Amino acid sequence: MRKSITSAAFAAGLLATSAIPALAATELTMYYPIAVGGALTDVIDGMIDGFEAEHPDVKVNAIYAGNYDDTRLRAVSAIKSGDPAQLSVMFSIDVYDLIEQDLIVPFDDVVKTSKDKEWLSGFYPALMANGNVDNKTWGIPFQRSTIVMYYNKDMFREAGLDPEMPPKTWEEMVSAGKALAKDGKWGLMVPSTGYPYWMFQSFAIQNGKQLMNAEGTKTYFDDPAVIEALEYWRGLATDEKIMPEGTIEWGTLRQAFVQGQTGMMWHSTGNLSAVKKEAKFDFGVAMLPAHKKPGSPTGGGNFYMFKGSSAEQQEASLELIKYMTAPERAAEWSIATGYVGVTPAAYETDALKSYASEFPQAAVARDQLDVAIPEFSTYETARVRESLNNAIQAALTGEKSPKQALTDAQEDANRLLKAFQ
Repeated sequence: MRKSITSAAFAAGLLATSAIPALAATELTMYYPIAVGGALTDVIDGMIDGFEAEHPDVKVNAIYAGNYDDTRLRAVSAIKSGDPAQLSVMFSIDVYDLIEQDLIVPFDDVVKTSKDKEWLSGFYPALMANGNVDNKTWGIPFQRSTIVMYYNKDMFREAGLDPEMPPKTWEEMVSAGKALAKDGKWGLMVPSTGYPYWMFQSFAIQNGKQLMNAEGTKTYFDDPAVIEALEYWRGLATDEKIMPEGTIEWGTLRQAFVQGQTGMMWHSTGNLSAVKKEAKFDFGVAMLPAHKKPGSPTGGGNFYMFKGSSAEQQEASLELIKYMTAPERAAEWSIATGYVGVTPAAYETDALKSYASEFPQAAVARDQLDVAIPEFSTYETARVRESLNNAIQAALTGEKSPKQALTDAQEDANRLLKAFQ
């Protein structure tokens, strides 16, 4: 693992190398969205150590910069202040803003060999969708997820439900939720802070409607099917009584689930390894229930390469990204975190095949990619998304009706996106 160099060791190194020509290393700075040290940083550090061992002429400085928004702000600020990074993992949905600010380069301009082009075409198409703009590839999947349904099999048994038959439709979810909601426990919890737009995308697509166009220039918040989807979400609390009223915290929901406070929860597959470690009961993972159709948005982060790098730095950055997305590393990352292995080849490794055989919950997010859609992303993403988040929360708390909240959000989006239409 990567360690700090002590002063004594550094001095000794200077003496030992005084007669040895130093290698002219290509140095890379990579921003990565991890808030604190721990297991995840250990995995990334281990990958970097492995890469540097194979590429002794490349030095990688990983900066763990906080959450996705923190990472974007810190990386962009560094670039604009003249202390640029060469690459970063940031939200897949940041792509339009990064293009508009002229900060990133398409991988098509860097990938040259037939082997590299084969690598570029080896990712799951659903995970590539957010990174493909104007027929160019701007982002490479790495820390990627979908939303899945976690459910407490012990609570299912106690409620007289089949623990091997999780709900597959909205109607079945409500029925199961009513059976589970007793003794002060809830049937279902869906988080509505942090990333409410992401959860809402699931309800909307299951009701047959995407929230934006493929070009990122239009939104459909006031479409009747979208309004109906938000009415359904609110009704799970107000009408069906299977979920708490108001907002549910993203950051504490996993704890609520593993403590047995709810029989079902919708959450990122990126929580899978943590739930596996923390739950003291038998739990299952299922695809999200369908209504008019099944579906979940993808989520998480892509690798981006910044402009302003030298040819050597771009080449080294590409080699690092290829190394970290190789099947063995993608499998390692998926097992360690619960995030999706980003290529079919990752699931053909002995490690991930064995893990998925012993722990089939690990394959659910991969299987759901067949019905997955791109995560919500437009030009002016941050402001459009914030308006939608506010609308969802206003509806869930009863401050506005779903129709009024989404109509207001659509008016905001029309204003913000007018220049791009």
